[in-house]
Amino acid sequence: MKRGSLAKRRARTAGAFALILAATVWAGPRAFALGITDVLTAPKTLIDRAIEARSAEDIAKDNEIVVKVNAEMAKLGTVKASTEIYEQRLLITGLFDDRAVYDKFEAAVRKIDGIKKLYWHARYMNAAEQRSAHLLDWGEVTVISEKAQARLVGTAGVADVNFRTAADSFGIVYLLGRARSAEEAKKALARAADGDGVRKVVDYVEVRP
Repeated sequence: MKRGSLAKRRARTAGAFALILAATVWAGPRAFALGITDVLTAPKTLIDRAIEARSAEDIAKDNEIVVKVNAEMAKLGTVKASTEIYEQRLLITGLFDDRAVYDKFEAAVRKIDGIKKLYWHARYMNAAEQRSAHLLDWGEVTVISEKAQARLVGTAGVADVNFRTAADSFGIVYLLGRARSAEEAKKALARAADGDGVRKVVDYVEVRP
């Protein structure tokens, strides 16, 4: 490794540690003790997460897009869609039983400024089609998605802060985000798939150091 690169990484690590230290001190003695223990002993360290966190500006852009999507849902009086976003790459999932609302929502989302890529996985199915499809209910979908994200959090070598998970009523898990290497991407995809009720994983991970 070049001397300049090593120096930059050490500087970033030192800065990350300083941020963690400041946050744990502010939160109180108990949080301070837990935070330092995590930093020193955990296989997945808080330092790793802090180093890989994105800029506030990039996060703000994501938040702005999500606010606009939510505003479009509010206009249509629906909560049938769910959103996940990373680096302005927007994933939409959901199941609609009203064709007009579905069409209007899709058209509105596609007009929102700032979206770099749109992964559209919302679907329309009428009530009869949904009854015959043996779909997972909303509670089951939520559990599958949350457990997939939790598996990433517990996996050494995966910077879970750079990944988003979503699931749908068909048992499909979507993995969105950025991996620092092909090996990390492979590991994250394997962990996303390794759960009860997961029938398929859709890969929207970009590999970029």
